[in-house]
Amino acid sequence: MMSVTITATAAAHVQKCLQERGKGEGLRLNIKPSGCSGFSYVLDFADDIGSEDIVFEQHNVKVIVAPEAMDVLAGTEVDFVTKGLNSFFRFNNPNVKDECGCGESFNV
Repeated sequence: MMSVTITATAAAHVQKCLQERGKGEGLRLNIKPSGCSGFSYVLDFADDIGSEDIVFEQHNVKVIVAPEAMDVLAGTEVDFVTKGLNSFFRFNNPNVKDECGCGESFNV
């Protein structure tokens, strides 16, 4: 099975957020049907890890993925970038075939 990875920059941001929250196991990454292209990414902080969840750990941060999302997310790198005054998560997903013009959704 291919993995999901997280960059050191993204991991540092997640650690900071979890520390500010005062709880959490890691970053939950999922997908949902959405937008004009098919899927969008869903990020949340995981306060627990289910028995079916797939957990990847890098830079002392856990990325938790539901098994049903792995076909779409396999090989994805989660990054955190800053451009000017904006900071956001970026997903480098090798499975993406096309993205909508607004960048909110993608298809595989």
